[in-house]
Amino acid sequence: MTAQTAPIALDFDEGIDRKTLRRLRDRFMGVNRQRWERARSALTYRQQMVLEILPLVFHINHPSLPGYTDASCPYGLSHYRPTDEVLNTARRLARTFALKDEGRRRPDLEALFLMGSPGTLGHSVASDLDIWLCHRPDLNDSGVACLERKATRLGEWARSLGVELHVFVFSADEFREGRQRAEVTGENCGSAQHFLLLDEFYRTGIHLGGRYPLWWLIPAEEESRYQQRVQQLVDCRFIRADEYIDFGAVTSIPRAEFLGAGVWQLYKGIDAPWKTILKLLLVECYALGEDRPLLSKVFKQAVFSGVTDANRLDPYLLLYERLEQWLTENQASERLSLVRQSLYLKSGLPLTRMDAGSGDWRVTLLTSLVAQWQWPLDDMRSLDDRAAWRAENVISLRRQVVSELTHSYRLLSQLAREEGIKASISHHDMNLLGRKLYAAFQRKAGKIELINPGLAPSLAEENLSFHHQSEQGDGSALDGWLLFRDLEDPSDAFWQPVIRRSGNLTELMVWCYCNGLLTRSTRLNVRGGSSNASVAELRDMLDALALCLPMPVAPVSREALSQGVRPLSHLLFVNVGIDPQAHLTERGLHKLSARHDSLGFSGGRENLVITIDQVTYNSWHEVSLQHYAAGDTLIQCLKNILASAAAAPGQLPDIQVHCHSSGHGAAIARRVQELFSDVMRAFFAGDNGPHPLRYVIEMDRRYFLLSFNGTEPGFIAADSKAALLDCLARPLEGYLPVLFDQYAMTDDPQLKAVCHATEPGSVQVFYRINGKTAQVWAVDELGGVFSWQQPFSSRRYLLVPLLRFLENLLERKQLRQLEAFAGPTATRCYELVLIDGQWRAEARPDATRQGVSLAGLEVQAVGVQEGDVRVRFDIFCADQEFTVQEYGDQLIPAVAHYIRSMRAGQDAYPVYLTDVHLPHDLDPQVYQQDIQTIQYLYYRTVLEESLNRYLAD
Repeated sequence: MTAQTAPIALDFDEGIDRKTLRRLRDRFMGVNRQRWERARSALTYRQQMVLEILPLVFHINHPSLPGYTDASCPYGLSHYRPTDEVLNTARRLARTFALKDEGRRRPDLEALFLMGSPGTLGHSVASDLDIWLCHRPDLNDSGVACLERKATRLGEWARSLGVELHVFVFSADEFREGRQRAEVTGENCGSAQHFLLLDEFYRTGIHLGGRYPLWWLIPAEEESRYQQRVQQLVDCRFIRADEYIDFGAVTSIPRAEFLGAGVWQLYKGIDAPWKTILKLLLVECYALGEDRPLLSKVFKQAVFSGVTDANRLDPYLLLYERLEQWLTENQASERLSLVRQSLYLKSGLPLTRMDAGSGDWRVTLLTSLVAQWQWPLDDMRSLDDRAAWRAENVISLRRQVVSELTHSYRLLSQLAREEGIKASISHHDMNLLGRKLYAAFQRKAGKIELINPGLAPSLAEENLSFHHQSEQGDGSALDGWLLFRDLEDPSDAFWQPVIRRSGNLTELMVWCYCNGLLTRSTRLNVRGGSSNASVAELRDMLDALALCLPMPVAPVSREALSQGVRPLSHLLFVNVGIDPQAHLTERGLHKLSARHDSLGFSGGRENLVITIDQVTYNSWHEVSLQHYAAGDTLIQCLKNILASAAAAPGQLPDIQVHCHSSGHGAAIARRVQELFSDVMRAFFAGDNGPHPLRYVIEMDRRYFLLSFNGTEPGFIAADSKAALLDCLARPLEGYLPVLFDQYAMTDDPQLKAVCHATEPGSVQVFYRINGKTAQVWAVDELGGVFSWQQPFSSRRYLLVPLLRFLENLLERKQLRQLEAFAGPTATRCYELVLIDGQWRAEARPDATRQGVSLAGLEVQAVGVQEGDVRVRFDIFCADQEFTVQEYGDQLIPAVAHYIRSMRAGQDAYPVYLTDVHLPHDLDPQVYQQDIQTIQYLYYRTVLEESLNRYLAD
């Protein structure tokens, strides 16, 4: 075909003829044939089969051909006649294949097109094949679904041949009316763009079979009256209805599409930056230059005018020429330079290593462009040698790419806001794309930035050196790390370039691993300085990362983006570069102990967990790192992991722990792993939660009480056992049982047995007799635990006063809430006994049936709250009243004197309160509607101790 033929002019007003229309259609088909040959020539021999066989597998529903699903699948491609070459290809795939005459059966499929970069300068070995399969508009839903399944199977078959094939199934009527059912996926732009997509289709589409596009026959200058001219062709019978397919006209791009298209191109730019830069700039050019014709119109005008040379009509060349003209007019030389670089890299042709006389049309076309750009040879060599690009090169280039992508997006966003334009992209699709962009580009604390989004084939290094800053010999006190390459002699660090600096060795390791610098074959060198880091430790860390965090990260699925982000896995590195017992190791000593709990090791109860580095991989495929080195590192880490798990209790993350510390590394990792597993199991049992409870951990001679407030975890630190008991006796808003870590409170197993036996909604009394003393624990209706010790003479005198007090309290609560009482109905007694070395709570029902009457004085206390002063009590002994107002600070001595005077003998035996009344404003800042039983018991104990102290005196 010659490069230039005579122009074709269609004058609808003066008259047109079928011969001219046929000549015009044949001209477009001729250009189409050139593009098809070019697309085919870029593929390997096996891959060419995919392109050749595609029309046939949809025209014939043969079980031996690729993609076959079932006999009911729609088939038949309008006006398609397979060539001998296609039939031979089919027989190579399936020897039993034979073409059968289907008679005059109505075909189910109207047309098949290939669109995008195939057959263009921008086509490379990594390019996908995007196919439009158009079925007849009245095809039922089951037929469409069957075609979609067949398309999926074809994609899998093509992938086995090294071709990434995507088949989009729809009808032209649906497309023309904007009724596609597609949603945003990896290859489908969903609702993000319609006319921009159609503009691209008309200038890049290759007709593979079926009906031809009606758009070919409407002159560019007539597109404003497109529907009128179409109707004229149909009414006058210049064309037959079964010959063409109509996707509609593209007279202009609605401004509502620009924002959605910008977001979509950014989304694609995460994995394919070079193509995205070109397309995003074209969208920007369209948005700001409405006086310029669309590229599809430029293409059609050229064909009408007689241009048939595929080079001059190349879609990527037309795209570049438009951007060059626009950017030159706007004096944007740096952006134009990036456009040229993007086009060069998108083509995938390393010209400095190729023969210009090879006859490859792409090499010839690109060489002529580069000659116009006057690129220095060294710059071309650098671009051609992408395999040798290092991290520094990629970081700099990525910065340019991200800057350009975000510049265009912000401009389109600003344009939409200023003109009050509502984006045509659906809210749901916009959210999906926004989340993908956020995950890829958004910077946030601790996030590991991925620097190589398809810029270089590999960043793997043969040698990496990790140097602690204390090795620099400059007196620096900074506790940071430097990353070098090929650094054998530490003294060379002064003039060697630093790849990366970090205050944390784990962050440097994870960054190297996630960005592909660090592989199993990389040779490592470590200069640990004041740290204890070693090559062996880094190797172990690399193994742990490879096991828990496989690279490269797979693309995030649409389903994952549709949901909130949640952690998938946590990898905890404990004590990286740290020996928790360095003071002993330096002297060649190693501490042995029967107490092997790593959180309370040896008689000194040392916590061997000094630092934790938490590596998290989430459902949006982000990797982040959080370093814990100050304060209660393990508890802080545990709290943060609990908080993230509370957002999705039915999908708990996997947790792995790694520790290389010499001597105790395996034991430390095992202990931390057990602790995290036990805590997660307690709070999220049954795949829901967080459950209301309090979890006690003992560590470094201290106690930590973990609990949730709604979905927010928190903890209370107690420096002693007494402080912990005070915490357990504090008022609660709901029932919160107490669970103990398996290594906690080993010196008080009775308390663990008490808490293990608690039940909601009841008041329980536990006691243990130890000679002449008894330890008593009371657990109330909300799980509050209060304990005290008192002299023991008999079970009757131990229990009856307490049970009488609790019965009076229960009776008063029932009377106050007569109609809706939901509190405890009885008190249960248990005695702690040692059975087979284990403390157990055995019920003592007889204790509650011994009667609550003991001869003695009725002593009641009534609390009075006055302002911010601590609550004070009036005391009633039988009929005698002792008030704070009358006795002041001498109230307790006065009551004790009165009680002593009422006794017949001089024996100093204890007095027990029979009732206590408390005001609802015990805390002046809060009105407490229902006061807990343990609060009454607390004040009863305080008053009894004071009275008995004076009685003893």
